[in-house]
Amino acid sequence: MTDFTYATVLSALHEGAVRRITLNRPDRLNAMNRALIDDVTRAFDDANTDPETRAIVLTGAGKAFCAGDDRQDHVHPASEEEARDLVLAIQRATHAITLGPKPVVGAINGWAVGGGFEWAINCDFPIWAESARGFFPEVSLNLFVTGGVTTLLPALVGLVKAREMLFFGDRYDAATLHEMGLAWKTAPDGDLLNTAHATARRLADLPPLSVRAMKRVLNATATPDLRRAMDLETEATVAGFMDPETTRRLRDF
Repeated sequence: MTDFTYATVLSALHEGAVRRITLNRPDRLNAMNRALIDDVTRAFDDANTDPETRAIVLTGAGKAFCAGDDRQDHVHPASEEEARDLVLAIQRATHAITLGPKPVVGAINGWAVGGGFEWAINCDFPIWAESARGFFPEVSLNLFVTGGVTTLLPALVGLVKAREMLFFGDRYDAATLHEMGLAWKTAPDGDLLNTAHATARRLADLPPLSVRAMKRVLNATATPDLRRAMDLETEATVAGFMDPETTRRLRDF
């Protein structure tokens, strides 16, 4: 059994070929700092190249999936170079989740905010706990979304609904997200991990060649502009970091 070790992420094989990757900063509601962003990328890269892993479950330890940017640990980029380095690191995590060859089941618990909401959307089969909630605060902070959501979200919920979610930053419960088609399933909080693992076991039992081909081709045909969207998101987010208005809004958030 192959387990990998990271500072802010747990990664272990369960029930044979199912790997559970757990965001592991529960005291900070798994909020994103640079260490977590980089560890998520490494954990998925390692899982995607691990011959024993055939399906992945992504979840968060404790009371939340991921509460967005860690305001206590936030270091605002001092230059465009620093901003670009940070945003590209975030996009690498999305690349590893969304464009990696192995199917990913999301077990979304508690809050999924900003970048955490993006990671939930990046999963192939996102299952939300009934008490889970998600929203995008970025526009109100003079920033921009990443994670390819500018193309993934319209593909899932339609362009008008995507505008609503991204511009206004409204908060949505799991039932509403399921009605929209953004959550694949909802599950009682206590059954979330069992439901996610049951789904991952079904995926792990399928022939790996056809599973990987299906994920690759669906991504290429259903969201053909994903890479371009991520490039445009990167430029918009870097510009937001460099605008003095952003510093004021982040301070008041």
